[in-house]
Amino acid sequence: MELKVLSIKGEETGKTVELSDSVFGIEPNDHAIYLDVKQFLANQRQGTHKSKERAEIVGSTRKIKKQKGTGTARAGSIKSPVFRGGGRAFGPRPRNYGFKLNAKLKELARKSALSYKAKTGGIIVVEDFNMESAKTKEFAQIRKDLKVDGKRSLVIFNEANKNVYLASRNIPKSEVATLAELNTYSIMKAGTIVLVESSVEGIGNI
Repeated sequence: MELKVLSIKGEETGKTVELSDSVFGIEPNDHAIYLDVKQFLANQRQGTHKSKERAEIVGSTRKIKKQKGTGTARAGSIKSPVFRGGGRAFGPRPRNYGFKLNAKLKELARKSALSYKAKTGGIIVVEDFNMESAKTKEFAQIRKDLKVDGKRSLVIFNEANKNVYLASRNIPKSEVATLAELNTYSIMKAGTIVLVESSVEGIGNI
């Protein structure tokens, strides 16, 4: 697949780049995408939920009523879950929601997500650029010139670009990532993928 390279002003530069068919032209695997996105979201969960069980409740251990003759069920502790203020039966405990996926499956998921974006025309390529200062206004103008203003976009750099990251983080629906940080969830969430020219070659090795 061949795409024209744009400047940050949104104008054609006369250059073109060839996107690898092994990354952007494969038949997408929906189940691989599902598993990778599921794992990403599961890993975001803190899993710190906790409620006190009867052994953790502070209270008297005396027998609250005699064993027989009351006409009601026997009861031995005020900390029982059947009483108000008692421990919770089978309450939540801290846990890790994460699970493992094979590296090849995760790679297939990323390639499948990029192939979906390529098929729907959701990828644009811009020439390499840098920002001398981390000004949100300047980055917002770049988004506007590239016609992604107001849309959810993902700008992919080959290496970390601190000023661009700082300038973009206060703009809604805008995300900046390096090739090393690229994940299936971010790709699928973005309406438009903006590839910086230097990242095109490296993205074939994700």
